[in-house]
Amino acid sequence: MTASPRAVELAHAAARAASDLKAQEIIALDVSEQLVLTDVFLIASGTNERQVGAIVDAVEEALHTLGAKPVRREGKSQGRWVLIDFGDVVVHVQHAEDRVYYALERLWKDCPVIELPPEARGEQADA
Repeated sequence: MTASPRAVELAHAAARAASDLKAQEIIALDVSEQLVLTDVFLIASGTNERQVGAIVDAVEEALHTLGAKPVRREGKSQGRWVLIDFGDVVVHVQHAEDRVYYALERLWKDCPVIELPPEARGEQADA
């Protein structure tokens, strides 16, 4: 089983929205083989709490235009690690320091990476 076309579409839209706000190191992982609750984890980083909040707002707006509404949202008030669950896609927007510490990519390293369009991959951390 692989991520549904709808999940991939939402992941691409979320990644573009995050990239437009200068999110860093955007990656989409197909977790459909490992989890029954969702198909895709999209992970992006922001350099500070304000940027994390702005990225979250942009992702929610972009997915809203595609008819996706968040089932739940956690962590927005702290602005360090915000999780937005859209059902098919779970978006993690993390402060860059927290991303290194929690290393979600390492935890889910057995999951295939979903190819994102070049304009949706975000800035590299060393850029």
